Order: sequence, then structure tokens, then C-alpha cells
Amino acid sequence: MTKRCFASLLLLLAVSVSWAQSTGVMDYKRNALATLLVFHPEDEFGPQIHESYMALPTPDKYDDHSLVWRVIDNSQITGVRKNKSGLFKAEYGHPLTTEEIKTNALHIENLLNTAQVGKAMVAKWFNMDSLGVCNTLLIQQRGQYNASDVDVELAMQTVRGVSALSDAGLELINHTFLLVNDITYVTAEQEAAAAKTSMAILGGLLDALTGGKSGRQLAATTGAIADSFTGFNVKTHSYLYELEWNDSIAAIFYRYHYASKPDSVKLQAFMDDSTTFRLRYVAHEYEYDKKSTLKGKYERTELVKTICARSVDKNIVALGQQYPEFKVKSPVYSRLEDAHGKLLGYTAKIGLKEGVTESQKFQVLQRVYNPDTQKTTYRYIATVQPVKGQIWDNRYNAVLEKGEGSELNYTTFKKVSGGDIYPGMLLVEGRYSKL
Repeated sequence: MTKRCFASLLLLLAVSVSWAQSTGVMDYKRNALATLLVFHPEDEFGPQIHESYMALPTPDKYDDHSLVWRVIDNSQITGVRKNKSGLFKAEYGHPLTTEEIKTNALHIENLLNTAQVGKAMVAKWFNMDSLGVCNTLLIQQRGQYNASDVDVELAMQTVRGVSALSDAGLELINHTFLLVNDITYVTAEQEAAAAKTSMAILGGLLDALTGGKSGRQLAATTGAIADSFTGFNVKTHSYLYELEWNDSIAAIFYRYHYASKPDSVKLQAFMDDSTTFRLRYVAHEYEYDKKSTLKGKYERTELVKTICARSVDKNIVALGQQYPEFKVKSPVYSRLEDAHGKLLGYTAKIGLKEGVTESQKFQVLQRVYNPDTQKTTYRYIATVQPVKGQIWDNRYNAVLEKGEGSELNYTTFKKVSGGDIYPGMLLVEGRYSKL
């Protein structure tokens, strides 16, 4: 398939828009996120990981910007390892080196840009159809803008209009991310086999030194214990990419590609442009917890789905620590008061899934729009901290396990310092870079 044909396919696939599910006072500007899975068809559990991953929703604190194309077939990737297909792969006994991770990350970036995935993501933002017709309905909806605020043709005629359009773009489009998750696994059988081999060797050495049979007996006992253990742990390497979008790129799109009615010249120019709309690699995270356990009863497919979901969620939290622009923002949901109106705290719909712990501190921000400059800014209001024992366990399938906090519907916060807090204000862990 040629690059142009493939890009055309992605463009058509990108037309199916997923509206963010937020209403009323809880509306706020989320980061937009698309996800891809590196599928390993050569692995025994590869198909099950593929099936489970495809059934997982985009994390609800991000706007779903996924394309229909959500899988990279590892067996079809070439040019990474000498005389072998595929990325450098995390396997049992072989963790990836720093150099291998960097090589994988940059090779994936090249694959994405060769396939012009960034262009497809821009096309989705503007609902571009097969005739090249665009609109700003998705931007209006996600950003809570009026139609006139993001009317491209009107905006391009005035300085104030361009300023408002730029603000909309920089608030939304340049917070568009693609997360590529390379998931491999370690089964109990692999660990058991390694344990039995190790104990057999140690047992043989012990017998050789003592002339007895205790070593072989120890090996047999340990092997039986290893065989009785059942489990499935995943190794998840997550590579984060950001859509490049700034005033210069926006100007090119609005001038040469945006069309409110069929325009074959602009459409062809968009399809021929292979350099403007790109994704760049920004961060990597790795998650593998040998001690992770799951309570409750799971079917194998649901077990794989749960483990994959939680592994990816952990990486998303860690990536936000590395790259603050990717951090989850969440609105204050409510003020908690007793029967006499005394303020007890504040709530938000985040919890263990977003990595909330009682030691963290969050800034409370108020979004302020300046009609004179046509720009949006954020004002610091207060600092809050989660209340011990009141952190919501909202991880995938947490209710099934009946763990502590799974019966809650939100996390409760107490104010540490600052002014009055009201529903709709934003919570951001740590210091927000736009202040």
C-alpha cells in the first residue's frame, strides 16, 4: 500500500467523531488521546491481549481521539533489529535496555509519520470528510466555544478573530497525544520453569557437595510449588507522542487546507502535504509489577483485560509526572457539607486509577477568559490534599474485587491553603505550567 493510499484510508477512518461525554458545569478542556497497541501475533497470549485491548475504553479523563486504526503488527515492522522483524521486545529474562527503548521510540515515530497519522488526527479535529469539507463542531463541543469563536473563515479576516482561533487551537489541538502500548507478558509457567531449572541446578550442586539426596528433594518440592502457582503479569512499554500544532502550522492549515465546501485544490494540497502535520516522541514509561495480585474470580479473558487496563493506567499516571502537559486535569465535582451547612471538604471524580495517594497535593485553578485579548489564562485558587481513607478505587473491575474505596463514587479532598473553592474549578496535581 502506498503512503498516499494509506494516508487516504486513515483520513476516511478519522471522520468518525467520538464526542466527549461531559455536560453542564462539569465541562472542561481535556487533553485528547488516541491509543495504539503493538500486537505480537507470535505470542501465545498475543491474540487475547489484542482482543482485551480493543475492548478497553479510552481513559475517561481524556477526550477520545482514537482512529479506527488501533494496531501495529509487530511481525510487519522491519529495520529495527538485524535480520529480524519487529521492535526490540521485552521478554522473560530480557528487560529492554535504554538504547533499545530509544531505538523503538524513534522507529515508531518514523512509522507514524510515514503513515501520516498526525494528518489523520488533524482531519478528525476538523471533521474533514472525503471531499475535504471541514467544520469546527468538535472544537466547539470540546472547548465549549460559540460557533462565532471558531468560525475559521470569519476569524481569518480580523486580527481579533485570528487571536481567538489561535487560543482555541492552543487550548485543544496542541494537547493531542498518541500513546503506543507495547504489551508482552510473563506467565506463571515461564516463572515456574525457570524456578524448577534453577532449583534443579542448585539441588545437583548441593548433592555433589554433600553426597546426599536433599538437593534433589528440595528441587522437586520447589518445582511442585512453582507448578501450582497460576498467574499472568504483563510488561507494558508505553511510548508517548504529541501532535505538533502551533500558530505557524495552524496558519498553513487554515490558509491552504480548510474548506467549508468541496474544494478539490485544497483537498489535494492536504493529501500531498507530508511534512507539516507530524507527531513527535516525548516520553516513555515501563510498568511491570511481579507482586501485583488480583482478588475475586475472573475468566481468563477478563483477567487479561483487567491486568492490561491497570498496567496502561499506571503508565499514563507516570507519563504525566514526566511530561506535565500530559497530566490529568479534573474538575471539582462538589462541596461536601453536613446537615447544618458546615463545609467538610470537596470531591472529584478521580482516584486510584489516576494514581491519587494521600500524600499528593493538588492545585485548584480557575479558568479566566479575557475578552480584550481573546485569550484564556488560569488563576491559582487553592491547594488541596486527598483525605486518608476517602480515596476512590476506580480502577478497572475494582468493584468486582470489593477492595477498600471501591464502594465510593469520588475522592474527598481537604483544603490545605488558599481561597474559596467551587464546583467546576480544575484540579491539577503539582504546579500547572500555564499559571
